[in-house]
Amino acid sequence: MATEKTLNDLFLDTLKDIYYAERQIVKTLPKMAKAASSAELKAGFEKHLEETEGHVERLEQIFELLDKPARGKTCDAILGIIEEGKSIMDEFKGTAALDAGLVSAAQAVEHYEIARYGTLKTWAQQLGLTEAVTLLDATLQEEVATDKKLSQVAMANVNLKAA
Repeated sequence: MATEKTLNDLFLDTLKDIYYAERQIVKTLPKMAKAASSAELKAGFEKHLEETEGHVERLEQIFELLDKPARGKTCDAILGIIEEGKSIMDEFKGTAALDAGLVSAAQAVEHYEIARYGTLKTWAQQLGLTEAVTLLDATLQEEVATDKKLSQVAMANVNLKAA
């Protein structure tokens, strides 16, 4: 008979999922920065790459707090979102709409991360993992700020050029 799964198990499983996702994002952001024609968008992707490397480090700290190895679990959701972004880069390469497509792909990633970090933070609170709550909240705030910044870049610059 299968053993009873707990919120602790779900927390660890989801932590592995977002750890894998963040490491995939670290590999993808330089490609997005290179593809962007807008200097502001390119700089935004480069800045978020640095932040994402910090997200990976925070997740590794949480694994340490749990006395578990920092291991990822294949995240099909992020692989699909990244694949969508690659398709946009291929199909819209050299067009005025490329940057708008890059913003939309980046926001899909951000929204996934916001959902994951919000959930993990809530579970960490329920599990009494105070240090993990602090680390997850710091990342959540950065993800929300990045999403807002992407919207600002799109509205002030990128979408206008694509119209």
